[in-house]
Amino acid sequence: MPKHNMTKSDSSRIQSSQAKRGGNMSSGGFAARAQSAGDKWAASQRTKASGFTSRTSNSNRPSTGTSSCSIM
Repeated sequence: MPKHNMTKSDSSRIQSSQAKRGGNMSSGGFAARAQSAGDKWAASQRTKASGFTSRTSNSNRPSTGTSSCSIM
């Protein structure tokens, strides 16, 4: 089965559904765990977009790609 990353949209939908049904809204419930997963996924996307390497490489330096830009 393919892996699905939990987005913030997914976690919001789950929390809304749980609240409407009167489900478990405690900090240990499924909705809270879904929110945590969505937050972690969003943070990983921000890290990728900012050009920083992953934490596993022990480096927080920006990537050193070359780019040419001229302003006229």
